[in-house]
Amino acid sequence: MSGMVPDASVSSVWPILHYDDTRAALRFLVDVLGFTEVVAAPDEHGAVGHAELRWPGGGALVFGSTRHTDSVHGQMLAGTGAVYVVSDDVNALHQRVVDAGGEVVEAPHETRFGSGARAYVCTVRDPEGNLWTFGTYRGPSPK
Repeated sequence: MSGMVPDASVSSVWPILHYDDTRAALRFLVDVLGFTEVVAAPDEHGAVGHAELRWPGGGALVFGSTRHTDSVHGQMLAGTGAVYVVSDDVNALHQRVVDAGGEVVEAPHETRFGSGARAYVCTVRDPEGNLWTFGTYRGPSPK
């Protein structure tokens, strides 16, 4: 593996969340937050058993149903995750959540992270309780 250059268009980090109502989660994540659906495979109950989503600015997310407990990830509870997502338009995302009747935990505002970096962010809660912070911070500048 040494010497290989990773493909920057492919995400190498995939957060995993579980939901009780996977169909509602898929609609919220795609229609309100703005993810793109790549895979949404049904399970034997007619719910989304496995989904893969992409963020327009890069990155990926996997989610599944809390009904499926046969894997190491099957022990995860709904509403126990938190994800940070880079967004160039925090205000528009905030407005989509408000328009959809979603829960805004923190309205858009300027802040400093623990590293001292400044960012413009907002935090929302999805219908099952996971926290989603969208902000302008893209990580430290290359040295």
